[in-house]
Amino acid sequence: MKIVFMGTPAFAVPSLKMLVEEGYDVVAVITQPDRPQGRKKTLMPTPVKEAALSLGLPVLQPERLRRPEAVAELAAYEPDLIVTAAYGQILPKSVLDLPKNGCVNVHGSLLPKYRGGAPIQRCIINGESVTGVTLMYMAEGLDTGDMISRVEVPIEDEDTAGDLFEKLSLAGCHLLKTEMPRLAKGRVEAAKQNDNEATYAPNLTRDDERIDWNAGSREIYNRIRGLVPFSGAFTLWNGETFKVWAAAKPLASHSSAVKAPGTVLVVNERGVEVSTGDGSLLLTSVQPAGKKAMSAGDFSRGAAMSPGTVLG
Repeated sequence: MKIVFMGTPAFAVPSLKMLVEEGYDVVAVITQPDRPQGRKKTLMPTPVKEAALSLGLPVLQPERLRRPEAVAELAAYEPDLIVTAAYGQILPKSVLDLPKNGCVNVHGSLLPKYRGGAPIQRCIINGESVTGVTLMYMAEGLDTGDMISRVEVPIEDEDTAGDLFEKLSLAGCHLLKTEMPRLAKGRVEAAKQNDNEATYAPNLTRDDERIDWNAGSREIYNRIRGLVPFSGAFTLWNGETFKVWAAAKPLASHSSAVKAPGTVLVVNERGVEVSTGDGSLLLTSVQPAGKKAMSAGDFSRGAAMSPGTVLG
């Protein structure tokens, strides 16, 4: 059975390696094009491309998979099964119809909840305590296909999106490994999703990254965790971006803030304490504009920020 694997970030790498290690015939890997990264805008390969090359697999990087020439290049491999994990493009019908055993996707949520491109970040931002991975057949809609199997993964109070990406990546790899013997024989029975229970997790925007100090301490804490280690949450200090990479878990909320939300209450070795909509939050890792990320304690030793400063 010929398999084409599609994926882009580190989330997909364990699944790809598992397929090869288990002896499945992965004939090609499709991933997103190399993108410029860092201040020097150096072109960097995706984690899946790096893994595929290390395994000696052919790599295709179409800018848009729906273009006829990209579909034709893929069709030349005559895949019996397509396996995707966080590929980053919606597969057109012309691709979905290629393999006789279908296209399956390792999706990082318990469908039909959190359909879309940012399920892992948004479940943390929304304060969920449990998420998971769904192995599903792909359809033309956004994560609407029939579900083959699912596995739950608890979200710990201090998990960041990075922590959860790693947990779900391994859980997805194990789930795929368990189901592959059945999938290799042909299409398997799968359950339809209840569209009435669907929720969505669109890709994050700049607005999602900005801290609203009028929100509760727990809500802000969850937002910060949900954006690490990727974009990070931010606020404004003297009109410039001031990123927040970590905060202490709120122990309790109060009926009213001591000062107006966003007011800096304390700057010391413990961190930067900021008033919120229902109390305060202690920031423990920050990044002023033009600087590297640092502990809030280190920041306090040379900071021009003082109690009474208002962040916005």
